[in-house]
Parts: sequence; C-alpha cells; structure tokens
Amino acid sequence: MKFAILGTRGIPARYGGFETFAEQLSVRLAARSHIVTVYCRERDSRGTYRGVRLRYLPTIRHKYLDTIVHTFFSTLDLALAPKQNAVLYCNAANAIFTWIPRLRGMRVALNVDGLERNRKKWNAAAKAWYHLSEWLATWLPDVVVTDAHRIAEYYRERYGRASEMIPYGAEVGAVETAAALERLGLERRRYFLYVSRMEPENNALLVREAFEKTSTDFKLALIGDAPYAVEYIARVRNTRDPRVVMPGAIYGRGYHELGSHCFAYVHATEVGGTHPALIEAMGRGALTLYLDTPENAEVAGGAGLAFTHANLEGVIQRVLSMTEEEREQWRRRAVERVRERYSWEAVTDAYEKLLTSLGCGAG
Repeated sequence: MKFAILGTRGIPARYGGFETFAEQLSVRLAARSHIVTVYCRERDSRGTYRGVRLRYLPTIRHKYLDTIVHTFFSTLDLALAPKQNAVLYCNAANAIFTWIPRLRGMRVALNVDGLERNRKKWNAAAKAWYHLSEWLATWLPDVVVTDAHRIAEYYRERYGRASEMIPYGAEVGAVETAAALERLGLERRRYFLYVSRMEPENNALLVREAFEKTSTDFKLALIGDAPYAVEYIARVRNTRDPRVVMPGAIYGRGYHELGSHCFAYVHATEVGGTHPALIEAMGRGALTLYLDTPENAEVAGGAGLAFTHANLEGVIQRVLSMTEEEREQWRRRAVERVRERYSWEAVTDAYEKLLTSLGCGAG
C-alpha cells in the first residue's frame, strides 16, 4: 500500500521524538513492501532514505510558524499528488489540515503526541492554538492515535473521543563501540546522561544544578539543543563545573553509544506522552531515573527510580551508594520492560494494521 507521513521535520532523524518515530516506522513499513513517503523540511541530495521516498517542501523558520506552514504546504502537495491509501499526520497542531486529504478519499490518522499546550515555550496564542487543535483532532481525522494510556484517558474524558493507543518503540541491547565517549572525554559507566531538547519543561537546568550539588568525580553529559530556546540554553550552559559536558545534539551511532555505556540516565521531561529518549535509554540497559509524572511512570513501569523537582540530588546520591549488583538489577528490569512493551517491530505491526485498515476502507 501507499502511505504518507506528514508533520515532522523529516528523516533521517536529526531533531526529536517525532523524527525518530517517523524514521523507525517508515523504514520498517518500506521493508515490508509498502510505498512510504515522508515529507521533510531539511533538504539534502537524497530522494530516498533506506527505501523511503523523501519529499522536500519549504517552510518559514519561525518558532510559531515552522510546523504549521510546512504541514500546510505538505498537505497541498499531498492533495495534488497521486492518491495515497492512508495518511499519518504527527502533532495535534496539524489537526486543522487533516480534512483536506479526506476530500480526495484518503483516510487519515493523527498522532496527537502529548498535551503540547502545557509547554512553557509557547505564548498565550500558541497555547490557545494547541487547545483548539485538541478539539479539532477529535473530529477532523478518521482516527486519533495516542502514545500513552494517560493521554488516551484525557481525550476520552475531556472530549468523549476514543483513540488508538500505540506507544513509541525502542531497540533493545547495548552497542559495544564507544567512539562518542572518547570524543567527549567520558569513561564507560562513569557519567550520568541526559538527552532531550533543551527547553524549559525538559528541565536540563534542574538536572545540572542537582548534579552539581553531589559529591562525585563522575561526569554529567547534557545532550541536546533547540532552535528557539537560546536564552534557556544559555542558562543551562552557565556553569564552571568541569564535570559537566554539553556538546549539543548527537544522533545516530554516537547517541546509541552514550545510552549504552552511561552510569545512569536522567529523564526530566514533564510534558508529553511516551518520550522516545526514555524508552531508548531503558532499551540500551541504562539505570534510569525519571521525573515522576503519570506518563513517565507509565513507561518506566517499576523499572526505574522516580524523582521530583525537590529530591533529584538525593536520588542521584542513592544510585551512587548502591552496590553494583543492585544497579545491574535495575538495568535488567529496564531492558525487559522495553522488550515486553516497546519493541519497534510491535509498534510497526500496530501501525501497519491501522494504516492498512484505513487504506482498505478508503473511498
């Protein structure tokens, strides 16, 4: 069948969770003989990537316009191009466009992600747009997709709309190489790892300040960047602690290496559904500390240690004082949790079933 994925920055993934999702899903669907097109913002010389067709369209590089402008152009292109069997939109902010492919008889699913209007980076107008988009998401697309039970409950209780609950996925097992560690001056099992977009609700500053209060010769690797958070990133980088390493965003093999060999992974994101970085770290076998939100607790499922804004320093000290046997037990639990619930193949199975059913019902 022919499927299209819209609403992300495109693939290969160089930004965040939706891009990782789009890459992992599209490549696997293509490997199963489907014809998959991913709409992209970042142009390069490739027309295809690992069997996936790449379609590049312009946007406006602006914090509040980037996503919706690109999705608008992508939707117009989709409406004029040969008909797809089913279309997957990402991000609730794009709900307003999902009726357009339906006019041509294409069936549409929308992955709404988390409650984006709660992010601190948005102004009042953007928060209002996301609030409106939540409502639009409940009736403009054919199917709403949520990635966490808590988000599914929210849409059911607030809007009376059922959704398809399909989580994100992760690979299982550590990689053996460690070239990224060597470049950053890190040693295996002797650094804490944080990975996320450096935006206020992801709490990189909280993690750095809590770590700096601990007495250890381990390092802290803060991995990530953000295109519209210059002021916040400057605050995060404002440290003289030589133990803190901040190289910016790292993708691909280097990212996998960092997750495979860290002493512990600290996940501090407080807005959203299932966060890819959390399950990816768990799948690599990282001892996982997570900010105690319902969504993060749902993912961890007892395979990680929870912390609050007030007690992160104490939880860091706790894992430092554990025996190695205790730490290995937590690492094994994390891997098993991902293997049982979050494998990419299982996620692809669910999306393939959903998109195929939509495609078979298309007019």
